[in-house]
Amino acid sequence: MTASLSSPVGTQLRAWRERRRLSQLELAIEADVSTRHLSFVETGRSRPSREMVLHLAERLDVPLRDRNHLLLAAGYAPAFREGGLDSPPLAPVAAAVRQVLKGHEPYPAVVHNVRGDLLDANASAGLFLSTVAPHLLRPPVNTLRVSLHPEGMAPRIVNLPQWRRHLLDRLRRHVAGTADPAISALYEEVAAYPGGESAEEPDPGTEVAVPLVYRHDGRELRFVSIVATFGAPLDVTVSELAIEAFYPADEETAKVLRDQAPV
Repeated sequence: MTASLSSPVGTQLRAWRERRRLSQLELAIEADVSTRHLSFVETGRSRPSREMVLHLAERLDVPLRDRNHLLLAAGYAPAFREGGLDSPPLAPVAAAVRQVLKGHEPYPAVVHNVRGDLLDANASAGLFLSTVAPHLLRPPVNTLRVSLHPEGMAPRIVNLPQWRRHLLDRLRRHVAGTADPAISALYEEVAAYPGGESAEEPDPGTEVAVPLVYRHDGRELRFVSIVATFGAPLDVTVSELAIEAFYPADEETAKVLRDQAPV
């Protein structure tokens, strides 16, 4: 079931419950409320308090952006601020992010949100962008498009079918975990890009994680990536931030990156 942002709060809560594959009884037990009251909330026979909306949203693991939508639908003010990464309240967050990016040199690292929009990057990330078509680098830059578009990084990704599957699986989880139509539209777009054909599947016993194998200056560089998020965020922007750091998966890659680092 889907519900638009203009739907009553009960309809939206029911959609979230069904998205999480919970029955009314299961959610009622989890939230410590009666099934009768939950049913009345979902059908609009009872207007939930602000506290009840937040309580149910927490139990349903609703993203902060969508918790604000639920509150607005119930007639309450949003509970979670949303500021730009360059806004004064988020200055400590921005400083921490830039420190992580700088500290990761000479290895690539980028910052993006849940929709894949590129928010920041260190100088070493330019390694991936040198042959990307200019139209893909016009703001707002989207890391999924840059990675998988035929005029982006895709022609230089040696294991494109595996890396593509990895990125699409991650994006599919975001689609399932949010109610953001922009993420669903992005998934449909990038899933339609070519490059998913593979004559053979990788042996899962030979890798500990899906590597990114990238051709650069005649060499095949191998990376593994780690995605870090902020714990216990109370701001929508912060809750959607992810720092993706790429580490060399072999000594040859590490040496190339160290040799290319500015003195």
